[in-house]
Amino acid sequence: MFERYTEKARRVIFFARYEASQYGSPYIETEHLLLGLLREDRALAARFLGGTKVEPEIRADLEQQIIHRERIDTSVEMPLTAESMRILNFAAEEAERLGHGHVGTEHLLLGMLRMEGSLAAQVLQKRGLKLDQIREQLPTSATIPTVKASPSDTALPKLASFLAGLKWHKAEDLLPFFAANAQFVDVHGRQWNREEIEKEFVTLLAPYAKKNAEHIIEQTLVDSSEVVVALVLCKNAILASMERIWIHRLSIVLIQEHDDWAIVLIQVTPVQPA
Repeated sequence: MFERYTEKARRVIFFARYEASQYGSPYIETEHLLLGLLREDRALAARFLGGTKVEPEIRADLEQQIIHRERIDTSVEMPLTAESMRILNFAAEEAERLGHGHVGTEHLLLGMLRMEGSLAAQVLQKRGLKLDQIREQLPTSATIPTVKASPSDTALPKLASFLAGLKWHKAEDLLPFFAANAQFVDVHGRQWNREEIEKEFVTLLAPYAKKNAEHIIEQTLVDSSEVVVALVLCKNAILASMERIWIHRLSIVLIQEHDDWAIVLIQVTPVQPA
């Protein structure tokens, strides 16, 4: 999902995940993205925040406002919060606005400023950063064709958040990911409608919420403005006491609903392990 991201921008996400784990947060919040940005691109921080030693100052400011919990192992999956996902979406939009074929750290900074009300935006605005002023200081590429963001650029982060959230969220937190007319086809071929999914959510999704379950978004089969179809491979989706390793492939269809992406179908297919 980060094909257009520069190496620096990808490392920002990596560092944000690390920051979340160090503060004991089960989610990657906007403040973790900001700390990841400051870790990765000190030149950008110096240019727009007025100094090379700004990271300790901002960290100290943030630590007065965030909750410290017991550290979480970095191997644990951590979903992006809705605000953090919107920052990534905004970053892609800003790259498109400027005619850039890549998403870099500068676009992530603009995305944070656009996410008004978030802790990252509040800290940046407190230091005098303004969205329009930053935009004006970034070069445009009028001679380069504008690269339109693929629908999957916004749909797949939504899907990834749902998959990661299986291990952390309660059923009532994950049900809003499903469209009103959603269907679930289990590994035995039985179809479940939206009402049945809600009633049997824990039973249906339990195999994919195990600690030893691993979710891999393999590929996107359909990528249109209205529908995105993705294949997700779920490994070890079994009870730990069982000797055989089961692998399930989930065909997941997402549609546009209320200006956001929603899951309208999950179809499970068993896969024989190699």
